Amino acid sequence: MVLDCANSSVSDFVLEDVPHLSDYIPDLPTYPDPLQDNPSYAVVKQYYVNKDDTVAQQASNSCLSGLTYDIVVHKNSPRGIHFRRAGPAEKVYFDSEEVCACIVTCGGLCPGLNTVIREIVCGLYHMYGVHTVLGIEGGYPGFYSRNTVPLTPKVVNDIHKRGGTILGTSYGGHDTSKIVDSIQDRGINQVYILGGYGTQMEAALIFEEVRRRGLKVSVVGIPKTIDNDIPVIDKSIGFDTAVEEAQRAINSAHVEAESTENCIGVVKLMGRYSGFIAMYATLASRDVDCCLIPESHFYLEGPGGLLEFIEKRLKEQSHMVIVVAEGAGQELLSENPTPIKRVQGDATPDQLFQDVGLWLSQKIKDHFAKRKNMTLSLKYIDPTYMIRAIPSNASDNVFCTLLAQSAVHGAMAGYTGFTVGPVNGRNCYIPFHLINEGEKNVVITDRMWARLLASTHQPSFSNTKEMVGARDEKTENQTSDS
Repeated sequence: MVLDCANSSVSDFVLEDVPHLSDYIPDLPTYPDPLQDNPSYAVVKQYYVNKDDTVAQQASNSCLSGLTYDIVVHKNSPRGIHFRRAGPAEKVYFDSEEVCACIVTCGGLCPGLNTVIREIVCGLYHMYGVHTVLGIEGGYPGFYSRNTVPLTPKVVNDIHKRGGTILGTSYGGHDTSKIVDSIQDRGINQVYILGGYGTQMEAALIFEEVRRRGLKVSVVGIPKTIDNDIPVIDKSIGFDTAVEEAQRAINSAHVEAESTENCIGVVKLMGRYSGFIAMYATLASRDVDCCLIPESHFYLEGPGGLLEFIEKRLKEQSHMVIVVAEGAGQELLSENPTPIKRVQGDATPDQLFQDVGLWLSQKIKDHFAKRKNMTLSLKYIDPTYMIRAIPSNASDNVFCTLLAQSAVHGAMAGYTGFTVGPVNGRNCYIPFHLINEGEKNVVITDRMWARLLASTHQPSFSNTKEMVGARDEKTENQTSDS
């Protein structure tokens, strides 16, 4: 739902509003928000969010490559796109005693899943007095192939200290009709779906079917992708933990490389379509000599190629650390040299990508095997599954708590068909269709990538024409958005 908003004192802006149960179910009763009687909130001066509060997505000169959108505006800039601010509403559209909520986790693992589960359950119990929360086991197929598990604050009390998800997860198995049949048969009226890009697309299908049947069911998405490639939002759960843990692998590679003459440490990190983890771990570490990501194409042989740079760096300091995102260089591994694009549906990552880390390590070994005057040692580290399976760190735990509580507030207020996430540091309700328009990528013509190049002192490995083309395309997109 898109609303044009304007008044005499401010520039026009577009509110990308989210659906509400009252849009398709007339004469819904409302109830006083139970928070007004909650002693924990008694000290808060204003705990209700004004229904007209919005958050700006970006200004006309926004920066899309960082973790936060640029809110620096020109004097006469249009105000652009806004989203509904998340938070408690003065009136709710569910009687707490009638709520039957469910939680499902889908796709790959990432740190923070158990924290979100815990905080949804505790938020519903302690803030709204909801005592019926069900866990759907094994991802989407669990709706129609398994029994549910009851979730209470006692059951979830310590789960945030564990990695993974207590509900289990899976790729695929989405059957919209069967899932909504199960929701209807079980009397579920709030559905919380934790998952990444593909999961959110399928959550949108569930919402559309729920709306088609006229059911009073709020469908809420919580963005989960360790790659941080979901568009619009600043970041998703698990990203901070992944960057922190990735540094441990980088540090190990650096110790190995520094301890042996002519030694290279190669670390492969997550990032199938977006190189955010590799970029931020590299910047945080300061021990990396070269960072390769999907957005910045590279080549091996010839002047200005990667192998030439490796030779140069080894001559300068006799050791080197290379960080490579799993989606980098995939066009070089394939017989058909075209960049890999995201496949729609529920294909698993192993079906889409070859191991660029092993391939690159072998290419480097083969290259230096021809150099009789230099003996090379190479250490390859792939911490992917170690990072995915660890518990979330302190920063992510706080982030997951705020995200889960915002999701609960939105569902109780009657909103549906949305994903909750931070935009410019404020949690918002974002329509599914915007989340599903495509992945967020590192922009290699932005300052953040320039900072990385200044840190590693690596060449861009891209010719001038390609860089200028990317910059012009970005400028054109910003002009059309503004």
